[in-house]
Amino acid sequence: MVKFVAAPLAHLMWRPHLSGAAHVPAKGPAILAANHLSVIDSFLLPTLLPRHVTFTAKNEYFSGNPLSQWFMRLGGSLPIDRDSALSAQEMLEGAAELLERGELFGIHPEGTRSPDGRLYRGKVGVAWLALKTGAPVLPVALSGTDKALPAGASLPRPATIGIKIGAPMRFEGRHTDARDRRRVTDEIMAAIQKLSGQEYVPRYAASVKARTNGAS
Repeated sequence: MVKFVAAPLAHLMWRPHLSGAAHVPAKGPAILAANHLSVIDSFLLPTLLPRHVTFTAKNEYFSGNPLSQWFMRLGGSLPIDRDSALSAQEMLEGAAELLERGELFGIHPEGTRSPDGRLYRGKVGVAWLALKTGAPVLPVALSGTDKALPAGASLPRPATIGIKIGAPMRFEGRHTDARDRRRVTDEIMAAIQKLSGQEYVPRYAASVKARTNGAS
């Protein structure tokens, strides 16, 4: 029912161009690792792909703007408290269970929306999942979503959205090894950057946002 209602709405509003959908397995687990430009990023893939994709999203998306609440619940996203290390680990454990059941899980390795459209350093949770479960990682590049629903906007706007899904990536290493987690995360971010063409910034987006907010 969600796809029946939401997919036509998404096509009407944003005319999304999806390429690489054939890389998504017809069955079995996979991790979709996407860049993050807008609150609707976590809504689009679950809406447009034939298989269900469970995304994670920060708690604030479920408790603030009624529109963001609607997007998150419609897309089947899971809330997470980003300020709690325990909550983050519980989310990863839950995601691992989904993958072990053969489901699709979506994650934004940057951890927060890009403050300026550039691609920022990835957090290592995506690598932890890939190495622990053995699930392939599909890099995903979204474009135009920051025009469709900019940060702070209360209503979506007409825009043209692009979604590119890359070939599956598999990794060797231990999920308990910090160097393996960092290496794998950097390889995933490089694949996303190649698809998106974004300028890469080797810093965490959250730290850039915090410094900017502090300066203002």
